[in-house]
Amino acid sequence: MDTMKDVLRLIPRTASLQNARDLFDRFFEDEFLPLRGEQNWAPAFDISENEKGYIVSAELPGIDEKDLDITIAGGMLSVKGEKKKETKEESETYHRIERTYGSFQRTFTIPDAVDADKVDATYKDGILKLFIPKSKESAVKKITVKK
Repeated sequence: MDTMKDVLRLIPRTASLQNARDLFDRFFEDEFLPLRGEQNWAPAFDISENEKGYIVSAELPGIDEKDLDITIAGGMLSVKGEKKKETKEESETYHRIERTYGSFQRTFTIPDAVDADKVDATYKDGILKLFIPKSKESAVKKITVKK
């Protein structure tokens, strides 16, 4: 296949754009995709700030709160967890697995001027919410310039 004509001969003349789309769609059907199963995954996090502190929210559906490990050290917030796979019944045969299982770890840099001793963590309906209060040291200080 040295020329474009040789390549074009591989495409059937009766092929239409719809046939090409069907072929593309079939590529992503079950028999071509590997089962996802257990693998590392990264849940979505949102981080915002208000005058009192920082709010960190994460979508962690299917994770038990006892499987979460949250730490603050050295200016870093670390959230680790594991989404455990449901036990499989011996009589079940899976045809498709799209949910992701396994462990994750996300680490974020946080400002030094936070009160790590007063972090509030809640977990409800698969949503983790952390409130990290700013310390008094984080207040804006006006600096005057001397002559």
